[in-house]
Amino acid sequence: MSRRFAGSRIAAFSTGNVYPFVGIDSGGSRETDRPEPVGEYGMSALGRERMFEYFSGRDGTPVSIIRLNYACELRYGVLVDIAQKVWRGEAVDATMGHANVIWQGDANAMALATLGDAASPAYVVNVAGPERLSVREVAQRFGELMGKPAEVTGTEAATALLSDGSKGWARYGEPRVDAERLMRWIADWVMRGGAMLGKPTHFEVRDGKF
Repeated sequence: MSRRFAGSRIAAFSTGNVYPFVGIDSGGSRETDRPEPVGEYGMSALGRERMFEYFSGRDGTPVSIIRLNYACELRYGVLVDIAQKVWRGEAVDATMGHANVIWQGDANAMALATLGDAASPAYVVNVAGPERLSVREVAQRFGELMGKPAEVTGTEAATALLSDGSKGWARYGEPRVDAERLMRWIADWVMRGGAMLGKPTHFEVRDGKF
């Protein structure tokens, strides 16, 4: 791709999984932090970044690398995974106790906007929601919205995969859809039997083995 479109601006999606686990009160990983991916998925994403960085440097191709954490819409995402479990009466594992989410529409808008900042060397930016969400509290909120008891198991770990999206918000504006509105949309969609992509995020995995 980089060779074929060497004369174009490229926005390349990556993931917050290239970062290590951080303390839940740390504010999240920043673009200047050293990548330390856990497991094959995070490592493969970092490898993809390195390829874009290489061709950006070699050919002068303007590139933006978007470390996304985590996009969510009505058919897919961390919140959808939790909502479906609550609706089905299944236990929600809170060991990975916290997460960032961002509405897919806001993530798309920010990704497009990064094309204006694409550069050589590659420009790196986190695209993440501003709220540090508690998995336990999210499950309980879905229980309230759906009129279902929320069963939560596990003890929250002191670390999680969290990203600091402040660089992106300062540049492109904060996300328009907050977590509460997104949860209301998803709860309604799930209760009405809306279509799903059938692709669990496995956000709760802590060993990098998806």
